[in-house]
Amino acid sequence: MAVPKKRTSKAKKNARKANWKNQAKTEAQKALSLAKSVLTGKSNGFVYNTLEVADAIVE
Repeated sequence: MAVPKKRTSKAKKNARKANWKNQAKTEAQKALSLAKSVLTGKSNGFVYNTLEVADAIVE
């Protein structure tokens, strides 16, 4: 017979939500850091051809 599932506690729900938000915050910080390093030209982990980017902007 079908039995309803038990309700998730507030503590567990809040812990999962906090974990999800912290992961999103970390990824946002990484993206911002990468963008800053690309703009300053000091990036080592992200390689792209600036000539292709400039040509794409002009077109």
